[in-house]
Amino acid sequence: MPGLVYIVDDDASFRTAVERRLKLAGYEVEKHSSAEALLDRLQGSERPGCVLLDIRMPGLTGLELQSRLIELHSILPIVFVTGHADTPTIVRAIRAGAEDLLIKPVLSEQLIEAIERALARHELVRVQRRKLDTSLALLATLTPRERQVFDLIVRGKINKQVGRELGTTERTVKAHRHEVMEKMQVHSLAELVSIAERLGLINPHENSGS
Repeated sequence: MPGLVYIVDDDASFRTAVERRLKLAGYEVEKHSSAEALLDRLQGSERPGCVLLDIRMPGLTGLELQSRLIELHSILPIVFVTGHADTPTIVRAIRAGAEDLLIKPVLSEQLIEAIERALARHELVRVQRRKLDTSLALLATLTPRERQVFDLIVRGKINKQVGRELGTTERTVKAHRHEVMEKMQVHSLAELVSIAERLGLINPHENSGS
């Protein structure tokens, strides 16, 4: 799977050696000697890729960079490649969402496998984020009354119940419901409920009905 790999390591010889290996494998590579340099580079960029990151570096450490990227809502997967990793460090990195943690020297096959997993996960997350953004944009097109109808029907309320809660007729509710389905670009209530769950508007285990 082709993609852009950011190598962040203060060891110039390591950056060069890994760059050579990855380019031979068909990857695009960017090298950075510090975490700060990567942060500057990533401003406004959401290209498909992953980060090969050292843990111990001058300035921001690898773990600090990981925290900073999380704060910036970056979805770039991180593969730590380090010569220094005690158990607490490994646990902290993985718990914070690192794709993998490899110990130097690392075999090319092991490195490529980790990168492929990271790139595949990044693509999956990017697709999910695009779907969420699209759903949010469609939701914003609903009128206030249509949004009220949306909120009630995804919770299992039937038209008669919705009309009773909103003080309107069942016929009017049906018209609003049709508009909601059209604007949200769905063909079934199940699809609408799925969107509401993905957006965190309802709990997947929330009881339906009255």
